[in-house]
Amino acid sequence: MHPTVDSLIEYPSDFPIKVMGATHDDFAVTIVDVVLEYDPTFHIGRMEVRPSAKGNYTGLTVMVRATSRAQLDDLYRALSGHRMVKIVM
Repeated sequence: MHPTVDSLIEYPSDFPIKVMGATHDDFAVTIVDVVLEYDPTFHIGRMEVRPSAKGNYTGLTVMVRATSRAQLDDLYRALSGHRMVKIVM
């Protein structure tokens, strides 16, 4: 028998999350604030910003320090439910 595997991620580890939303002056700062609620070690140097070809959308990749499945799940829910966010991957 194999033990039940809850996650393929080893904790703690660095974990990238991609977030996309409409381009707005406060988008990146707002996402940083949300991420900091779940990863207090996060800083802007751990984020990549990519505007879409036409500039209507902004894609962010945030590298969070994942400490548990629950933390990642809660962060995904917070980001997915945010009014400025269109997609979280």
